[in-house]
Amino acid sequence: MKTATLSIRIDPEVKAEAERTFAPLGLTIADAINIFLHKANLEGGLPFSVRQPRYGATTEAAMREADDIVAGRVSAKRYVSFDDLVADLDSED
Repeated sequence: MKTATLSIRIDPEVKAEAERTFAPLGLTIADAINIFLHKANLEGGLPFSVRQPRYGATTEAAMREADDIVAGRVSAKRYVSFDDLVADLDSED
């Protein structure tokens, strides 16, 4: 059987984690990629759903607030120093 070479760039930490994930299954990364590509061909696309992660209500509210601050719709507290920030956070307890 003829083979083709595929060269990809990937974060070294992601690669190492993938190797640790597949090794107990007796698979190399090349094996896993081959399985992925075969499955994608059978499915006619990605063999899993791709969607935006869902966050909890608190996280989503914080993200909206951050967007509002960046857009200038909401003003944010400003601190002269890190110590002032920590003091303000401590005073909220």
